[in-house]
Amino acid sequence: MNPELASVLYLLAACLFIIGLKRLGGPHTARSGNQLAALGMVLAVIVTLADSGAVSWWVIISGLLVGSAAGAILARRTAMTGMPQLVAAFNGFGGGASALVAAAEFLENPSLPVETGTTAAVSVVIGVAAFTGSFIAFGKLAGIVTGRPLLLRGQIIAEWAAGAGLAAAAAWAVTGGGPAALWTTMGLAGALGISRTLPIGGADMPVIVAFLNSLSGLAAAAAGFVIDSAALIIAGALVGASGLVLTNIMSRAMNRSLGNVLFGAFGTEGGEAGAADERPVRRAGIEDTAITLAYARSVILVPGYGLAVAQAQHAVRELADRLGERGVRVRYAIHPVAGRMPGHMNVLLAEADVPYEALLDLDEINPDFAATDVALVVGANDVVNPSARDDADSPIFGMPILEVDRAATAVVIKRSLSPGFAGIDNPLFYRDGTLMLFADAKAALEELAAAVREA
Repeated sequence: MNPELASVLYLLAACLFIIGLKRLGGPHTARSGNQLAALGMVLAVIVTLADSGAVSWWVIISGLLVGSAAGAILARRTAMTGMPQLVAAFNGFGGGASALVAAAEFLENPSLPVETGTTAAVSVVIGVAAFTGSFIAFGKLAGIVTGRPLLLRGQIIAEWAAGAGLAAAAAWAVTGGGPAALWTTMGLAGALGISRTLPIGGADMPVIVAFLNSLSGLAAAAAGFVIDSAALIIAGALVGASGLVLTNIMSRAMNRSLGNVLFGAFGTEGGEAGAADERPVRRAGIEDTAITLAYARSVILVPGYGLAVAQAQHAVRELADRLGERGVRVRYAIHPVAGRMPGHMNVLLAEADVPYEALLDLDEINPDFAATDVALVVGANDVVNPSARDDADSPIFGMPILEVDRAATAVVIKRSLSPGFAGIDNPLFYRDGTLMLFADAKAALEELAAAVREA
């Protein structure tokens, strides 16, 4: 391929990345932004393969067709509840691919210049750690690996020793250590990725998914410098920077530092730890709950991960429509970590055609709870736990919450009183103004919609 043409096409691909990322910032332009960024990546891949001359056009076209078919099947078959796992897997594959690109440079040219070798080593270390860490996160999100923090005795000391060994192995690889140095570096980086992700509990998965996404981008940017690919540098830098920004947003939403998330060993898998209080609760049935909702002036719906698990997004939209027909003002309160992935709840509700204008974040909606007749909590737990505000001894003290306890009545739809991912009980369930509706979220919402229509 003509070098000048390749440069122009790389520049076009980079522009598509930047414009696509910009358009992802709004709900009305996100779809086209995703398509533009995907087009930029396809263009970059084609130009890279064609410019290198490593494969024929038939191989390029066949690869695009096979990869597109596999991606389409995977996207179609993955439910919204499985999106966090899918994103974690994508992070892992991205980091692994970048590490392989940098590793190939080491194997092809053992005597790389120091600056190039150092960049390649950085890509290998970050990429392999992102690969193994992402698949541990995948396992935790999918329930294959327990969501409880797994921290072995002496693990921190062992990790410091492994970190020192990793630095030495990377330096060895840079100074011409050959394949042995490379494999040692990759092995230690992979082990550290696993050992650092295992102690992170289920409550912190939204943060760690964003952080691993950033690492995969940084590995790609470093690999771009190694092979002198402007498109890879730009794409990796965009992913790395946006991932770090998102990590910071998620950490602040939980009132936790990134260091505390990575080394705090906080949080449990929902229901595995912690004990529910034995105090009595006010149980509610479908009929009395429907009457409470139907004759309210304003209702705030608070969706949580339980709604996603039950695939109840269409049912909650149906209930909102029935209430709207009765003149009830209905809005949705969205906590930044309401699902298992940043933006998870927004995308889930968008799938049910919930108007974006009805989705209000924590800062917008919290002042309105005190003037709200009913707050309907569907499958949320830690993000509505008043202990985060009132109990200085609580592990989640200081975490911003949706203040549903300030509403005149709070109705909580849950299967049981089991704790959430943080593994602690929720005093909201036992207050006088709370009604507990123990049921599957989808079934309960569908029955409530029907009952409200007849009320």
